[in-house]
Amino acid sequence: MPVVDVVNLDGKKVGEVELVDAVFGAKVNPHLLHEASRWYLNGLRRGTHKVKEKSEVSGAGRKLWKQKGTGKARVGSIRSPLWRHGGTVHGPRPRSYSYAMPKKMLLGALRSALSAKLADEKLTVVDGWQLESHKTGSLLATLGKLSFRKSALLVSYGENRNLELASRNLEGVKLSAPNALQPYEVLKHDRLLLSKDAVARLVRTLDPEKTPIAVPDVETIAAAPAKKETAAAKKPAAKKAAKPAAKKKTGKG
Repeated sequence: MPVVDVVNLDGKKVGEVELVDAVFGAKVNPHLLHEASRWYLNGLRRGTHKVKEKSEVSGAGRKLWKQKGTGKARVGSIRSPLWRHGGTVHGPRPRSYSYAMPKKMLLGALRSALSAKLADEKLTVVDGWQLESHKTGSLLATLGKLSFRKSALLVSYGENRNLELASRNLEGVKLSAPNALQPYEVLKHDRLLLSKDAVARLVRTLDPEKTPIAVPDVETIAAAPAKKETAAAKKPAAKKAAKPAAKKKTGKG
């Protein structure tokens, strides 16, 4: 397992942490990185492009001249796509460019991106993002002590209001949560700054060899309780009254 130094916000070493090979030492797959980046960028497209068709451009609907006898080509509408200022045929329409991507491919691309950053020595583990102020200048000075040059992706687990306010106005700096981390963002930024809690969260999510939670076996299944008899069922059925025997008719008048 690769061992990485843990530094504080002053850039001084305060400890070490072992990173899991399956997450931070995986083989870099360029194809997965390309597919994940393409999927992410397509999801960002708004897709609001629109052109006017023949029925939407301005112009009268009358026939410009008669069909025969003029020597000209026949024409039916001034809004024809063949004419200047006419409608556009098969132009772009509003639509969504997003599409589904298998979750295993996305997780594999994230492992490749994290492994590539560690191999390039552009990954830093921070003890924590305990900022005393929400000012942008104080965060910029802190990032300067953490080898910040061009751009940086900050990954923090949990709510951190000061870090959120201080980072949102810095050019080239972006804040992300571990569960929202994208391979494209990892590759786009020059340095990746992770907190220790974020590292633990990423290992828990991305490690393919993690053991599932054991579920105790059920030895016996209790029989369902018998339904209670209703009051109507408990009452004995009422006996039908016997009909009186019919009198036999005699021959006497």
